[in-house]
Amino acid sequence: MIGRILGWLTSGPLDRILDTVDRKVQAQTDKEKIKGDIIQEHYRQRGDWMRAGGFTLMLLFAAPLAFWFGSVVVYSVFWCQSCAYPQAWSIAALPPPLDEWAGLMIVSIFGVIGISRLRR
Repeated sequence: MIGRILGWLTSGPLDRILDTVDRKVQAQTDKEKIKGDIIQEHYRQRGDWMRAGGFTLMLLFAAPLAFWFGSVVVYSVFWCQSCAYPQAWSIAALPPPLDEWAGLMIVSIFGVIGISRLRR
């Protein structure tokens, strides 16, 4: 009899605590699944965007960056002050926000291409 009373008194709070723990674990699992689904959908849409004409838009941003980078490389090899054909002029560096954006453009361009190659 005393065992039943003690079991009845302790089972209510203990059950509620265990139910709360189970709900928290389930919510964390659901949150991780939702995050994974969002990331997967983002990469799928990014590939679709590139196939639907995003490549042309990407070239509008990447072509000037490629021209600038090529100019720096050619200048560094041939016309720098201690090279074969020294010149007094130099190619200016990109201003502060653009130097970070240039790296992000390259990563985003080759990141999409790399992911599409891995999927094959």
